[in-house]
Amino acid sequence: MSETLNLADGYVESHKVAASTSTSTLTPSNSDMSLSEALCDNLLLEEIQAIPDKMGFKIGEVADMLGIKQYVLRYWETEFEVLRPKKAPNNQRYYTKKDVENAYIIRKLLHRDRFSIEGARSAMKEFKHVVKKEKNWSAVQHKMEEFQSSLDEVTLDLRKFRRLFV
Repeated sequence: MSETLNLADGYVESHKVAASTSTSTLTPSNSDMSLSEALCDNLLLEEIQAIPDKMGFKIGEVADMLGIKQYVLRYWETEFEVLRPKKAPNNQRYYTKKDVENAYIIRKLLHRDRFSIEGARSAMKEFKHVVKKEKNWSAVQHKMEEFQSSLDEVTLDLRKFRRLFV
């Protein structure tokens, strides 16, 4: 089962500043820019923030939001593992907000950045890898902060205990 990207996990939030300073795309001439900065420009952030908070979206709604035809979305589902909507018992597709966010990223890569399908697919895989690393690093930082907090509490308790005998 493939894992979907979730830009709402704070990943986009942490890159708003970077995206606001640069709206370039990922090209060989600006390879010093990180993948996340290249993928998350201001327009993409605005589009993602404009997605309504709903449990699910039908294919027509998603196609209208993206400004593309429904058959294009169905094709993208076959080409990109991050775009896998659930199907209802009546075989109708229901896209989650994560799916819609991923569709916006795919559209940006293909239409605005002019990536090939293969290039966009590999950029999405790399982006997924970057997101996983960042989530892992965030978890490590959080655990370190919790440990530091616990250590501070123990230190205070020891000082209080020491004052009792002094």
